[in-house]
Amino acid sequence: MTTIENVNIIELPKFTDPRGNLSFVEQLNHIPFEIKRTYWLYDVPGGECRGGHAYKENKEFIIALSGSFDVIIEDGVNKKVFHLNRSYYGLFVPKGLWREMDNFSTNSLALILSSTKYDVKDYIRDYNEYLVFKGL
Repeated sequence: MTTIENVNIIELPKFTDPRGNLSFVEQLNHIPFEIKRTYWLYDVPGGECRGGHAYKENKEFIIALSGSFDVIIEDGVNKKVFHLNRSYYGLFVPKGLWREMDNFSTNSLALILSSTKYDVKDYIRDYNEYLVFKGL
């Protein structure tokens, strides 16, 4: 069963240069899945929350490309907040965990790499249904 203990921050390669730094991420190398979808969140109004769902199959890798935000992960028993604010760190979120994103700074940009293509049937959007899914 997937728990909060399976979530981890992964440091990405970082090449510093006076002209500007460079970082990158490679599927099946830095992240433990093949990338099937990429999307990003931006222009999130102050006080708004994104996410509020879990995936049955999809795994994600979340990077704060610009600015900062919090990722709140729950496994039905425990809850943990991860603050992302560096573009050379990413958060690996396995399938089967409830997640929300909030506390977006001005001009923040969240990049999300996903292990599956978009499928509305993969989403669990009701927290009580999520608890049933987890057997709690």
